[in-house]
Formats: sequence, C-alpha cells, structure tokens
Amino acid sequence: MNDKRIQRVRHELKPREVTVSEVRQLAPNFVSVTFKGESLHDFVSLSYDDHVKFILHDVAGERVMRDYTPRRYDRDARELTLEFALHTEGHMTDWARQARVGQQAVIGGPKGSMIIPTDYAWHILAGDATALPAIRRRLEELPAAADVLVLVTGEEAAALEFTSAAPLRVQLAPTPADIVEAFRAMRLPEGDGFIWCAGEASMARQVRDILFVDKAFPREAARISAYWKQGASAHHENLE
Repeated sequence: MNDKRIQRVRHELKPREVTVSEVRQLAPNFVSVTFKGESLHDFVSLSYDDHVKFILHDVAGERVMRDYTPRRYDRDARELTLEFALHTEGHMTDWARQARVGQQAVIGGPKGSMIIPTDYAWHILAGDATALPAIRRRLEELPAAADVLVLVTGEEAAALEFTSAAPLRVQLAPTPADIVEAFRAMRLPEGDGFIWCAGEASMARQVRDILFVDKAFPREAARISAYWKQGASAHHENLE
C-alpha cells in the first residue's frame, strides 16, 4: 500500500451565487437540494471526499458556513446537488427543511481534492448520516471488480438506496457505537484495500484508534474524518 497512489489537487477558491432548482425528500430527515447558476461553469470536484462551504446569513445578519459533500455536478446544466442530513436543530437544518425552488445561496470551494484510486481490491465505506452523500457518490464511481462493504447507521441509511457497479454488502448498525464495535470485531480483508470513515468526532476517533493502533492498519490506506462534533456548532477535522 502506497500513499503515492493518493493524489492531492488544489483548486481556485471562490464564492458562487446559486439558485435552488430542485428539492427532493430522499428519506426521513434527509433532503437533496440542487442548485443552478452560471457561476458553476468552472466548478471542480474530483473526489467523493471533497467538501464545499455552504454559506447563509442568520437572522442577525451573521454569516454561517458549514461543510457539505458535492453529491453530483452537471457542468452542461450548471447544476450542483448537495444532500442535507437534518439534525434536530441548527441553521442549516432549519434552512434545508424549508428549502424551496428559487431561493438564493452562496457556495464556496472545494479548495482541494484528495483523489483516491478506484482500483483497490476492496473498499470499506463507513459512517453516520452525514457521511451518506460521500458514500453514495463513491459507490457510483467504483468498478465492478471492487469488493465493497458499506457500514452505516441511522434511519436515513435504512431508507436510502445504495447503487454501484461493484457487488455490495450493506451492513446497518443501530447506533454509531455499533459501527465502532463492528470495526473492533472485524477481520480486515487481505490484499490492497482502502478504508474510509466519517461522522461524529467521538466515533471517528475510536475507529481511527482501532484501525491504526489495535489493528496496525497502514495510515496511508485509510481516511478517517470527524464531520461534526456533539455540542459544537461547526466542526470538520481529518483524523488520519
């Protein structure tokens, strides 16, 4: 396993004014919003692990920014789709619950991409509801020759479709703690593989320690990210 297989690319960072063109309720507490705008003509997202800044202003006029995965991009149509996992409260959740066609927003980034090859013999994709857009995007990219385990939690995961040319094994974990225990009990496959996991910070840190400390899995063959942190209003941290 060689970290030289992973390619890091920087992108020009600029804000893009966009308009909501479609809103779809994909599952309980999970909404797909498509944005359209000429500003997207040169948008670039080269990795399922990319994130953009979704930018709003609250009732006090303060700017609020959160990270979201570019789920799908259509250059010809100048359209970008983001998927929102709806928490119990928060500026972005409140916005996404009432999102309507014609509303304006600003999107910035991504500032870079970490391009992970698709030709690993096996892939493990894991996480909570916030990881689902990246997981679903990655599955659409993987070839039929790949062996893939998807390990996810939440009612959103149970309601969503996971489609890929690769044969899939989808394992639903009742809670984030069960994802941690699944990794603890897991016998990792032999050969050249890649593990990706994202979600709440405590879960992500425990998975990181299990993989890198307990199982001595190579750090260059995994990417573990804390997409959010219990009790924090904004948090994004790469833990690998």
